[in-house]
Amino acid sequence: MRPTDEALDPGGEPPIGAHLMTPRRAYTHHGIYVGEGRVVQYGGLSRGLRRGPVEEVSLLQFARGREIWVRPEETSHFNRKNVIHRARLRLGEDRYHPLRNNCEHFCEWCVRGEARSYQVDELTARYLRVFRHLLKLLDRTPRLRRRPAPIECPEIG
Repeated sequence: MRPTDEALDPGGEPPIGAHLMTPRRAYTHHGIYVGEGRVVQYGGLSRGLRRGPVEEVSLLQFARGREIWVRPEETSHFNRKNVIHRARLRLGEDRYHPLRNNCEHFCEWCVRGEARSYQVDELTARYLRVFRHLLKLLDRTPRLRRRPAPIECPEIG
């Protein structure tokens, strides 16, 4: 989550067209609030290893008993009705990919017009930092110095 994200009051209703988030074990799940207690979300891997499509679910089903957060719309490129329209346009889409087309990519596309996942960006950056650190460590490690094997030359003569 980002520092500007705001927790939704328990029992409160999010603004129409809001980008919602709810924490899971290893990630944050995202959806678009479409009103009347309904959220459009990318089902993703919610069904185990079988990926789920973009679907409309209840707010309770979206949250699964966890806290709900709202991402402020200050950088939205679309009005609330357009955000909802964009979310519903993709209902039934079944091309979920955890790194290239996940629930956050979906919501960012609905709200800002750019399919992006800050979670994936951070994960990628973290792995790159670890990889660079390992390369530096390997570069500092003294290399084994081997003596070249003697070359046997046949005698001439």
